[in-house]
Amino acid sequence: MKTLSSNVKVFGSFHFAESCTFDPDRNVIVAMNAANARDQGSPPPLTPNDGFASLINPDGSVHTSKWIGATRDGLTLVHPLGSAIQGGTLYVNDGNYIRTFDLKTGTPKQAFEVKEALNLNGIGVAPDGTMYASNTGSATVPENKQRIYKVTPSGESSVFVDGAPLNLPNGVAIDPQGNVVVVNIGSNDVQTFDKTGKLVKTEHAKEAGNDGLVVLPDGTKYVSSVRFGSVSKIAPGKEAEVIAEGIPSAASMCYDSKQNQLVIPMNPNNALAFIKLGGR
Repeated sequence: MKTLSSNVKVFGSFHFAESCTFDPDRNVIVAMNAANARDQGSPPPLTPNDGFASLINPDGSVHTSKWIGATRDGLTLVHPLGSAIQGGTLYVNDGNYIRTFDLKTGTPKQAFEVKEALNLNGIGVAPDGTMYASNTGSATVPENKQRIYKVTPSGESSVFVDGAPLNLPNGVAIDPQGNVVVVNIGSNDVQTFDKTGKLVKTEHAKEAGNDGLVVLPDGTKYVSSVRFGSVSKIAPGKEAEVIAEGIPSAASMCYDSKQNQLVIPMNPNNALAFIKLGGR
């Protein structure tokens, strides 16, 4: 692993933080945690229903250590991975379920089962509430499909993209035109699919092993590599450039639109990395 870039600040107080998302109304970061997680690389049995969400201030300090999960009344959250915010709702991938929560109160809402999925990873949610979630799958286990699933607001699930050109798909986001953008662990491809699932554009991050994806309103994309610890910037019409490196297990990051910064969970390192962006 390379030395941490000087423009990166790191704050702890998490447990296997895999993803985060930003709530602009309260100006806080929502970080997903798994209480009994894969700290040593070889996963132990997960403690049943022990995941939680923290609220983090934009300076990295803790707002609420256990916002969702302080009590388990009506709550099922085992091992939360990807998360997204849309229309006052927090969406969280948890096994083969997409669980939803009221963004103001943290109260559990609906849970949508994707029966064919084994472990949903990244998620992007369109303005109309349609959910797109990756099942990263496996190159060696045929029944663990490399797919993107589409789930309607009423909970009907279908396969959006199946197999190639996906290559261990991970992060998912919706671009300003409503297209579905996907990054892959198995390659440095940044793939844009239209609403029918047709591949319409392929860009490239600087490195492969990618997890996190942020798409800004102007079309600029930021991609984090969980394997190589770097962050690539892809400006429209330009080649990718590395803006930070040396971030171990750089996972499913989010964009803090008020402070103009990227926030990157670091999985078993139990921390978040913050990168201030320029131009504002």
